[in-house]
Amino acid sequence: MDKTAPVEALIIAVPETAGSALYGMIDVLSSAGSLWQQLAGAEPQRQSIHVRIVSPSKTPFTCGHRIPVQPDLSAVDDPRADIVILPELWLAPDDDMEGRYPSLLAWVRERYRDGSTIYSACSGSVMLAATGLLDNRDATSHWGYADLFRTRFPKVRFRPEPALVFADPAGRIVTAGGTTSWHDLALHIIARHMSPGEALRIAKVYLLKWHSEGQLPYAALVRPQPHADSVVRVCEQWLAKHYRDAEAVAKVVTIAGIPERSVKRRFKVATGTTLIGYVQNLRVEEAKRRLESEDVSFETIAADLGYENLPFFRKLFKRSIGLTPGQYRKMFRPFISASEPALPSP
Repeated sequence: MDKTAPVEALIIAVPETAGSALYGMIDVLSSAGSLWQQLAGAEPQRQSIHVRIVSPSKTPFTCGHRIPVQPDLSAVDDPRADIVILPELWLAPDDDMEGRYPSLLAWVRERYRDGSTIYSACSGSVMLAATGLLDNRDATSHWGYADLFRTRFPKVRFRPEPALVFADPAGRIVTAGGTTSWHDLALHIIARHMSPGEALRIAKVYLLKWHSEGQLPYAALVRPQPHADSVVRVCEQWLAKHYRDAEAVAKVVTIAGIPERSVKRRFKVATGTTLIGYVQNLRVEEAKRRLESEDVSFETIAADLGYENLPFFRKLFKRSIGLTPGQYRKMFRPFISASEPALPSP
């Protein structure tokens, strides 16, 4: 590889694109090799990343929140690049982009076949999944799209936990998780295509944080699922009020009025979660809320949720969230404290 030639990067933009992710990624990648050097009085690096916007056509348009976009290139002209980036999109949690941008998706597939490395950030992986390139491969996206992948892209091995997921051993396709995971993706691209040292310098300039904790601490474990199973809906409504009950699972089966095996099977089909897993998720969500807002011990919280076996609930919490209760409180309690008025100095 010529270490003096710029790395050619094409970032896709369509009307659904989130402007902050689009222009944030352009700013950060374009600054690699020069911005730190300007601020620190050092010699600019010889290599840089040349970023251009590619769209279905070169006609100007506005993306999310009416932010103007002037594409540099059109996908129909088949532009070539070392890397192709699909940034965050403003999509509903059930929007699989079916039927949209067929020529653009075909171009992404062709770029992959021609040797480009493909990257997606957040919901950009929904567009990437629509190309078929993620079939039978690991991928991630914002945790809010987990159900969309389960129902609309069942061939994709969706992983909600990590900030970055490599779809193949060679790293030809890389997906990034939640909304600001484009920070992680940009740093990864700079480290990989320029140098780890330059990625560190850019992180310092922009105060970018590597989300080593992954997405689980930020995810909502219980989300309403659109389904037509009235029995399961009754179960969900009852559990929303009685999940602290130590016998919640047995009692909700009785309330359902059908055989236990049928309740559990229908619950899993309708929600994507086992019945016991759903109850545990409700309890973990309650524990999260109290760790964020109350100065009570985790032992007290566990007891209030019906857990006499504290080590078991601690392990369940860590498996569900990816952090210990203490780590979770340390991460999120400052958000509550920041909203409280500061006390006057004595």
